Amino acid sequence: MRRFLERHWYAYAMVLPVVVVIAVLVLYPLAQGVFFTFTNINEANIANPVLDRPATYSGVGFKNYLNVLSGDTSYGAFWGTLVRTLIWTFACVFLHYVIGLGLALLLNREVRGRTLYRVLLILPWAVPAFISAFAWKYMFNAQYGIINQLLRAVGLPDPVWLGQSDWALFAVIVVNVWLGVPFMMVALLGGLQSIPGDLYEAAEMDGATPWQRFRNVTLPGLRSVSSTVILLGIIWTFNMFPVIYLIAGPNPNTRILVTYAFERFFSGASRDYAVASTYGVLILSVLLVFATVYRRALRKQGEVW
Repeated sequence: MRRFLERHWYAYAMVLPVVVVIAVLVLYPLAQGVFFTFTNINEANIANPVLDRPATYSGVGFKNYLNVLSGDTSYGAFWGTLVRTLIWTFACVFLHYVIGLGLALLLNREVRGRTLYRVLLILPWAVPAFISAFAWKYMFNAQYGIINQLLRAVGLPDPVWLGQSDWALFAVIVVNVWLGVPFMMVALLGGLQSIPGDLYEAAEMDGATPWQRFRNVTLPGLRSVSSTVILLGIIWTFNMFPVIYLIAGPNPNTRILVTYAFERFFSGASRDYAVASTYGVLILSVLLVFATVYRRALRKQGEVW
């Protein structure tokens, strides 16, 4: 061990600051959040040095988990919110991948103005998310938004997009797809450019149709890239707070797990830190289980990840 440390001390010295930062900014808050889930801590019983008030919260065991998982509406109707979160995540990631792959296939060809098209398609990714969210919120305005003005101009009904209806969820999915497609497009375009052209030439020589070349050459060649970006997309979208909250606000029709945790932590007369932390731990648990199952499925298919 001494010889090993003498040989690699420089590497450990370089890594140590990063480990300390991660421990302070990630591991400690995570451990504190897990601890809060076993208490009844809220704004009324937490310690307040300004008011010289000591902490009076107490441990409650697994009561918070039982209350949340029971589906009680006073605790956010966890299962209904989870279903909405899964619908939101699947719809966004599916459209991200399909549209991103389609655009990547188009930009991978020798077309005139390809560089300009790439720059224009990356713009939604370059614009700060909160600016895009406010712009789309104005566009979805029921009275003054350009979308409803166009619908009225052609004689179609103009719904209240961000009201108390399912149109609100549809609206935020549209915005998130617009924001997420550029990343998927760039990642898949890089994967397409790494596929050897000889494979396409050999397939064409064997009489393969364009669809057969896509199915038997392109998709297998993109498998490793696709598996990575889909996993990242699911994790990011599952926890996508800014788009939903900036556009629709605390709307029950667009509420997903992470937005309800925020509402519980920062809203109300008595902020319930315990229930909000319980939601945070459950979100982490769902994503860890999914990532584990996803990783095992990839290993069975021969993918190393």
